[in-house]
Amino acid sequence: MKKHAPPCAVVVVGAQWGDEGKGKVVDLLARHFGWIARYQGGHNAGHTVVIGDRRFVLQLVPCGILGGQAKAVIGNGVVVDPEALVTEIAALEKAGIQVEGRLFVSRRAHVILPYHRMIELAAETAPGRVKIGTTSRGIGPAYEDKMGRRGLRIWDLYDRDLLRAHITSALAEKNAIAQALYGSAPLDPGRIFETYVALSERIRPFVGDTALLLNQAADRGESILLEGAQGALLDIDHGTYPFVTSSSTTAGGACTGTGLAPTRVAAALGVSKAYCTRVGGGPFPTEAHGPEADEMRKRGNEFGSVTGRPRRVGWFDVPLLRYAAMLNNLDSLIITKGDVLDTLPRIPVCVGYKLGGKSVDAIPAAVAQWDQLEPQYEELPGWQTSTEGVTEFDRLPMKARDYLQFLSSQTGLDIGMISTGPERDQTITVPGSRLEQVLHEAHARAAHS
Repeated sequence: MKKHAPPCAVVVVGAQWGDEGKGKVVDLLARHFGWIARYQGGHNAGHTVVIGDRRFVLQLVPCGILGGQAKAVIGNGVVVDPEALVTEIAALEKAGIQVEGRLFVSRRAHVILPYHRMIELAAETAPGRVKIGTTSRGIGPAYEDKMGRRGLRIWDLYDRDLLRAHITSALAEKNAIAQALYGSAPLDPGRIFETYVALSERIRPFVGDTALLLNQAADRGESILLEGAQGALLDIDHGTYPFVTSSSTTAGGACTGTGLAPTRVAAALGVSKAYCTRVGGGPFPTEAHGPEADEMRKRGNEFGSVTGRPRRVGWFDVPLLRYAAMLNNLDSLIITKGDVLDTLPRIPVCVGYKLGGKSVDAIPAAVAQWDQLEPQYEELPGWQTSTEGVTEFDRLPMKARDYLQFLSSQTGLDIGMISTGPERDQTITVPGSRLEQVLHEAHARAAHS
């Protein structure tokens, strides 16, 4: 009978609508883990990491590759644009980061092809269509083909007859649809075939059975950090549908997106800003407008890492966070960008909703109900002094500590880490927190292995 190894994986999830600062967090935590695996999304999401005077924007490769000796995995739940991956690998190698021998790409990951981009761009810009706010990089259509059982996986790239037949057959359909519905010019199957043959050879050294690699590492007791691309409220099942992404962003998606069983997961860590942001369309009950919103956007540099799109900004939403904590069974909360609030004399926090004049606890399923929610605020005094770069909790202004304690008590989560700036060393790890315990256990496993 097989002897089961104890749980060794830790999941890092965004607890809002994405852009919470997971990139810095994963980069910071990476030194405690032997493996870092990305489990969903595509190159539409960017993780920004600042190291000294260098700024890295990673779109597919897990952030953990930037520091230490951790091995990085792009899991089967990710949809991969080979051209974007080749470009990213080249940029990392140019920056002196060792990639070969440390990066592994799942042979079961689905491939984004040019017709996915064509279809998405045409659909998103078509008159009369509801604008979801996609990046038009082909992510959604690639997932549609995956779920429709007509997708192409990375391992299929190396069967040239299959690849040619797939592209020819798919384009016969996609070109006809794009031309009939959107008036798009047809794509050339021969050119796409030649391009993807060349790209497949560029990525061949990195392709393998990543589910096997991760499970073998888990059997050895090695520590594994699992990271997603977007936030819990963009989950295809549990988010603010239809204004969501096309994959499972929650902790459950970490298992299906890597091939690790749920029993492998030891803890889930949530990342949340000290306020709230959202990119693109969709519900946002605590959205702020006017000078305060402009000030937060400017101070927080709230523009997309990949797209440059300005983010919508608003106040911390407790019911939203409680919902994310429930979906992911969060063990601890990591708060980022508290320093963005440094200048504010007062800080509203949404502590509940009313719907039709009645208090509600549940998060609505229908978009129409989201639009009718009335946020109920409590106002806390601001600290109006700089917290940027503070590295000890006791050195934060008392009102800043009070604010964090209020968020902790309202969400029911222990706050284990606070980011006070974009740099690695601009971080506070709260002594005695559950997060500190999780990292200690992971570090011990990494050292032992």
